[in-house]
Amino acid sequence: MSVPFAVPPRPAPPRPLPLRPVSGPRGLPWLGNLPAFGKDPLSFLVRLRDDFGDAVTWSLGPMRSLFISHPKHIAEMLTTREQAFDVLDILWAFKQVTGQSVILSQGAEWRRKRDLVQPTVRPRQVRTYAATMVDCARLAAERWRAGEQIDVHEEMALITQRIVLRTLFGNDLGDRTRALSHAMGVAEKVVSDELRGINLFLPGWVRTPGRRRLLAAVATIDAEVHRLISDRHAGQVREAGRLGRADRDARAGQDERAGQDERAGRNGRTGRTGHVGRADSGGRAGAGPADRDDLLSRLLAARDAAGRPLSPKEVRDEAVTLWAAGHETTSTALTWAWYMLGRSPDARARLDDELARVLGGRPPTVDDYDRLTWTQQIVKETLRLYPPAWIIGAAAREGATLGGSRIPAGTTVWCCQWSTHRDPRWFPDPTAFRPERWSADAPDVIPDHAWFPFGGGRRTCLGARFAEVEAVLLLATLAQRFHLDIAPGPVTPKAGLLLQPATPLRATLRRAD
Repeated sequence: MSVPFAVPPRPAPPRPLPLRPVSGPRGLPWLGNLPAFGKDPLSFLVRLRDDFGDAVTWSLGPMRSLFISHPKHIAEMLTTREQAFDVLDILWAFKQVTGQSVILSQGAEWRRKRDLVQPTVRPRQVRTYAATMVDCARLAAERWRAGEQIDVHEEMALITQRIVLRTLFGNDLGDRTRALSHAMGVAEKVVSDELRGINLFLPGWVRTPGRRRLLAAVATIDAEVHRLISDRHAGQVREAGRLGRADRDARAGQDERAGQDERAGRNGRTGRTGHVGRADSGGRAGAGPADRDDLLSRLLAARDAAGRPLSPKEVRDEAVTLWAAGHETTSTALTWAWYMLGRSPDARARLDDELARVLGGRPPTVDDYDRLTWTQQIVKETLRLYPPAWIIGAAAREGATLGGSRIPAGTTVWCCQWSTHRDPRWFPDPTAFRPERWSADAPDVIPDHAWFPFGGGRRTCLGARFAEVEAVLLLATLAQRFHLDIAPGPVTPKAGLLLQPATPLRATLRRAD
């Protein structure tokens, strides 16, 4: 008698960590805690965690808010964001820059745009951009001179801007680069200022001086991006026409040769073969605008499941978003990396040893990425201490829950990379720069979502792989050639759109031995 195969019962899903919110500090009428948050948001959020706990209610102006600090609650919020939370609809200034791009879309429209944009920054595509990253870093290093003083963030931004312009648009834009860079700088400053003040809640029709500057900057950005899109469309149309003519010529030649072969056959001569294939392939050979492999070309060529392309406005929004995110976030992370290396001679010495051992004096390639483990750990530890994106917010829908507790609809739930990354429960000696935390054999277990510089869940930053590879390759390329001796003294971070040094970070260049 046979014994039936017994299927083991499915394990029960883990129970969520209970969420027990407590009331935070009392605020002012209508303004709530906005003045304290606006004055120093980083310190304010750390105080919420330390003084009140892992789930704290507070008010940002008229907005009912909940601040969560435990990695399990953060993971639950980020992984259920698409089902239970809406994108915040308060950043008017930010939307003028990015438009309704993938980072501000939701629902079916978000899924459609994500599926169209994601292939442009997949690991396979990032590999094709790695040589451009190294080349741009080498060009910068060739311009540097030992003993020269530089503004670190300005130099890093010049490098990453050149990379994103080449990979996104296929060229450096020549003389227009400076105007475009200035316009983006103006836009980022206005957005940062609005994030921390009462302007955050002003309706869009209110035109403050800052908003007028923003709209002028956006007009400059739009004019340039629309020109690039139009030029690329025209190039694709010309290329399609060229290929169409070549195919018609090839078919005409094929018909003529077929007639010749038929006549030759009647006359007893041997027909020629092979020429049709050569003529056909020759008609399609040659790289033209349609063969370009930059991100803009890929956005223009993308089609959704129904065969629909992105509209010109959608291409503009995604291109500008990729440009802003790909340019400023990596340059900010590298600025903080140089700051930490300047204060950590042992970490810098290990970096030099790894570069000598792995690269042997040659420039890095994408194939070296996995072997540059200490360089990766420097980048990860920098992103822990100084995450460029420092806060995430989402608005609870009806029926949203966290930790088994219902979140009132309309509540804005916030989590903060800065405060969670520096929580001593997850990172012993949390303010110390210790890249060895990220070694595969490190003794400390870091919980999921105790480190989340790129967000989490399905809405994780699409460009995360691009940013990680770029930061490692740029740091390796520049560190092969120079030490950046940072001026002594602490540097205060300023939380705006990104977490940047409050004052310029200056360094003296010294040749690496």
